Amino acid sequence: MIDIDQIRADTPAAGRLAYLHNAGAALMPTAVVNAMKQHIDLESEIGGYAAADHEAEQLDAVYGSVARLLNAAPDEVALMENATVAWQMAFYSLPFRQGDRILTAEAEYAANYVAFLQVAKRTGATIDIVPSDASGELDVAALERMIDARVKLIAITWVPTNGGLVNPAAAIGKIAREHGVPYLLDACQAVGQMEVDVEAIGCDMLSATGRKFLRGPRGTGFLYVRRALLQQLEPPMIDHFAAPWVARNEYRLRDDARRFETWENNYAARLGLGAAVDYALDIGLGPIEQRCRLLADRLRAGLASIRGVTIRDLGRTPGAIVSFTMEGHEADAIVRSAAAAGIAIGASDPASTRIDAEIRALPPLVRASPHYYNTEAEIDRLVDHLAGSAAR
Repeated sequence: MIDIDQIRADTPAAGRLAYLHNAGAALMPTAVVNAMKQHIDLESEIGGYAAADHEAEQLDAVYGSVARLLNAAPDEVALMENATVAWQMAFYSLPFRQGDRILTAEAEYAANYVAFLQVAKRTGATIDIVPSDASGELDVAALERMIDARVKLIAITWVPTNGGLVNPAAAIGKIAREHGVPYLLDACQAVGQMEVDVEAIGCDMLSATGRKFLRGPRGTGFLYVRRALLQQLEPPMIDHFAAPWVARNEYRLRDDARRFETWENNYAARLGLGAAVDYALDIGLGPIEQRCRLLADRLRAGLASIRGVTIRDLGRTPGAIVSFTMEGHEADAIVRSAAAAGIAIGASDPASTRIDAEIRALPPLVRASPHYYNTEAEIDRLVDHLAGSAAR
């Protein structure tokens, strides 16, 4: 059972606005803020190097916390400055050649897709889009039919930035393992709103951010790389932390996932990330997922009752990202109107998921993303606000 009163007490801003923009950047609990402030204070008192040494045990414990979150081992985790760098470090470590194939989904995120395009331009590899099934999810049967000896990577966004979609990550992992194809999973919008088990999913690499549903600070992220694949990957960029300089003409890559890191880091932010992970683990990702879905379903039901609103979500079991349009109202105008009423929501531009947007002829979408600390009353408040706007 989630103690909503305590959680909202740990989230001071929840008392003054209805914050439904967690797919962008969630509100941090006080435990996260305090962890960061305390370390900054320590750095101001004894210096950055000494502060890091003083907190070495806590800093190292962050790897264990992330590992528990993912059902991984600490040596399979790298802490990164954001999810994009985490994803890129994994992707650009893979060797591609003329004729190699990258398989991805229709709702793949823009940052990932432009990297596919760059590698295709450099190497002659090709990008093949796996079609969606009738529900809008990646068609697993079609994926299996597309596998051949030239497929060198399956790269999927688990929960896309718009559309409420939750792709069948574990079913994709089963196919990837059966065929021995590396599988890179972008879990940015999944981590923190649902249970994530890399063993059950079967992914070889997973990237995520701290700032979204995990409720950590901006400028944090992490990368998971399965130990069996780790030793085969050389990062596209290294320094003497990732690869100690062991002789005049020799470096030696670390044996663990920290080969993807660099020496200099924001230690205050790392401690904040660790506090966010521990906070979520203490609540339990199962209860968090259940409440996120409950609130998102309530919002969809409310939106369906408003004349002129079209819900744009996909999938059999959509998650806590609710995307919609309202006839006669631009997405940005709706976001501004809600903000003036003390309700934080966001918008999603078609360019962020261009293929999906082109297939479905989507305009800019309004994106509301409730989290477990939200209340049913806040959901109803947004619905009432939108209904009032539609009536005018």
